[in-house]
Amino acid sequence: MNLTRAEARERARLIAVESYDVSLDLTRGWEVFGTTTTVRFTAAPGSSTFIDAVTRTVHSVTLNGRTLDPVDVADGVRIQLPGLEEHNELTIVAEAPYMNTGEGLHRFVDPVDNEVYLYTQFEVPDSRRMFAVFEQPDLKATFAFTVMAPSHWDVVSNSPTPEPVEAPPAEDGAARSVWTFAPTPRLSSYVTALIAGPYQSVRSEVSSSDGRVIPLGVFARKSLMQYLDADNIFELTRQGFAFFEAQFGCPYPFEKYDQLFVPEFNAGAMENAGAVTILEGYVFRSKVTGAQIERRAITVLHELAHMWFGDLVTMRWWNDLWLNESFAEYMSHLAAVEATSFTSAWTTFASVEKSWAYRQDQLPTTHPIFAEIKDLQDVEVNFDGITYAKGASVLRQLVAWVGPEQFMAGVREYFAKHSWQNTELGDLLVELEKASGRDLEVWGRQWLETAGVNTLTPELEADEDGTLRSFAIVQSAVPEWPTIRPHRLAVGFYNLNGAGKLERVHREELDVDGERTEVPGLVGLARPDLILLNDDDLAYAKVRLDPKSLATATAHLKDFEASLPRTLVWNSAWDAARDGETPARKYVDLVLANVAAESDSSVILVQLRQLATALNFYVAEEHREATTVAAAGTLWKLASGVPGGSDAQLQFVKSFALLARSPEQLDSVAGLLDGSVTLEGLPVDQDLRWELVASLVAGGRLGQDGIDAELARDNTSSGQNAAALAKAAIPTPEAKAEAWESIVVKGELSNALQGSAVTGFMRVHDRSLLEPFAEKYFAAVPGIVESRTHALAQQIVVGLYPALLTTQSTIDRTDGFLAALPPENAALRRMMLENRDGVARALRARAADV
Repeated sequence: MNLTRAEARERARLIAVESYDVSLDLTRGWEVFGTTTTVRFTAAPGSSTFIDAVTRTVHSVTLNGRTLDPVDVADGVRIQLPGLEEHNELTIVAEAPYMNTGEGLHRFVDPVDNEVYLYTQFEVPDSRRMFAVFEQPDLKATFAFTVMAPSHWDVVSNSPTPEPVEAPPAEDGAARSVWTFAPTPRLSSYVTALIAGPYQSVRSEVSSSDGRVIPLGVFARKSLMQYLDADNIFELTRQGFAFFEAQFGCPYPFEKYDQLFVPEFNAGAMENAGAVTILEGYVFRSKVTGAQIERRAITVLHELAHMWFGDLVTMRWWNDLWLNESFAEYMSHLAAVEATSFTSAWTTFASVEKSWAYRQDQLPTTHPIFAEIKDLQDVEVNFDGITYAKGASVLRQLVAWVGPEQFMAGVREYFAKHSWQNTELGDLLVELEKASGRDLEVWGRQWLETAGVNTLTPELEADEDGTLRSFAIVQSAVPEWPTIRPHRLAVGFYNLNGAGKLERVHREELDVDGERTEVPGLVGLARPDLILLNDDDLAYAKVRLDPKSLATATAHLKDFEASLPRTLVWNSAWDAARDGETPARKYVDLVLANVAAESDSSVILVQLRQLATALNFYVAEEHREATTVAAAGTLWKLASGVPGGSDAQLQFVKSFALLARSPEQLDSVAGLLDGSVTLEGLPVDQDLRWELVASLVAGGRLGQDGIDAELARDNTSSGQNAAALAKAAIPTPEAKAEAWESIVVKGELSNALQGSAVTGFMRVHDRSLLEPFAEKYFAAVPGIVESRTHALAQQIVVGLYPALLTTQSTIDRTDGFLAALPPENAALRRMMLENRDGVARALRARAADV
């Protein structure tokens, strides 16, 4: 199933692809579909190559009129193509399996009405699961899809949906029709798409900068349409269109733009050209937090940005995946701030994305942003915090380094030169250098070709009256990644004003380079109450506060007038707790004392997540239970004290339900569920009910009968996933053994149900329930990685690792496993190293929690 970069280079040297004609028959039952591919391509005469095709059965292979015996040339993954001519026509007739893993052509049955829904997910190497294809991004071609499907379905692809033509009925008499799509522009195969089923849609349009009227569509399953907020999606899409067309100097490149909310999706969304698929969890059927609404908006804008950067211009090979994703991530936040109502998106970026980047960059498996991708297995484990979050953070630093106007001027020239082509990083840097006059060779080498995060610390001296007589920024790096980098950043001075608020009184922007950078512009100024390095969050670096600033921040964290500097201080406090520099219980106290005053929903979300992590892993074992009970009690008080119906109230209740342990706390959870306890303004809707059910199950208050009763109220896809989580959380040895059997041994669950069951399995109050499965885990994972697709294997390898058995014994057992692991198991080795690092970090943090 693998493809090496060397193989891809050789194949690209030998052939150029002109077109694909793909015919699909989706009426052959629940297990397989018919797939016939005709591909036209040129080649070096007399050469040989292969085409990728993951099939159940290959019926025939015809190359330039010659019949090739499938037994000789097809192995279920590749089809060998010997004796090529200058101009070639290849036709392959096959059957391929539907998937339930969120990869390839995924098949889902809606439990509400038993309707079948299909969608594709092809990135990285899975278009080959639907049709025969030269599966690599630099072999672009046109794609013409012809689809036979039940007549009552809607069928969507990259080109506009044609009028269906009636076909002879199926063997069971069901009506069938054929949709014949026009060829696409030249695309990489991983951004082609097919979405089929009785999806419902809402239609609109947008005017492009070149005068075209672009049809818009928003789609979802029939049973979710009542919850679909299409107007909000259309508004964001129009705002994104106007912003990106103006910034990129290039009209939207495709004929239409559909956004389809699909079930059991593994990621947030996928940038299929003109047919974006989105996680249907973004169709909100219950009250949600502002953080979730903002995340959906960022996702919509991220995928729209990809229509230019990724689809119109595409990376040559997967080592530039980071640039593809980082650019979309940066531009989506920029568009949110400058073109939508989500004007605090940079605060969210600092809180969510950069926290992810810093966490990933301190793992033993960290890697340069520009990573060497030797094969497809390397790509699959590189969809990480470096590729997305650090890359986007460094792009933001690059914008500050060259200047925003110069950056966009270079981007516009890049699109003008390379539309419909494949590029490499250097193609973009050349244009940025021309536009800015900056030499980016050294910058690129230091930022893109090395790993690790620097730490910046202020060093200052002041006279007795508080006047600064010296100020410097000291930069350090860890021994493993010792690079000292250039940074463009700001230093902010903050004082408490008459109203008791921390307001910025001075800002100094400068270039920082080397281990020590003097800042003469601050000398002679009065020392403020708080000094914040990397104010406005332009740079990618951890920052430390001087003692006076730390004392001010601790006492007045909630008193910042602006959300972004407050978030930077939150981040610094979390870094110190994770690094074992400050006791974890002090971080817990800081969160509980200040989170109720936090105004940004995404920041609240992150702080509550980090609170749970600190309680589970970083608080010393002898204090963990009591600290968790006390934290849950404080959250209940906070939920009762904030305004009814507020975003904060909902988040505090959800966090309380997750942490509730004591009899009194579980009584409150049960009361919320049965209505005997109420909080003013809090709607106990279906999704919140499931969170309360899971809390009671994990606490031993509710069993399978209670889960079944709740599922009878909500026998939907969401309900089934929530029930799977709750069932796996039943705190008995028998229930844990049953869940293990279902997840690990049988392996029949879909990606969504398996993910829910894994989460439920690990949700325990009594961690001894997990001890019998630790050794079973190490015995099982090599076979899991060998037999399951990457998405399902990763859920198990990461999700079932016995991290909650936070002991040296777990580290020792992991070390023994790694020592015996063959070197070719690189993806498993990486996941296991990251698992180990989490436990090692937790033990260091616990040792510091005194």
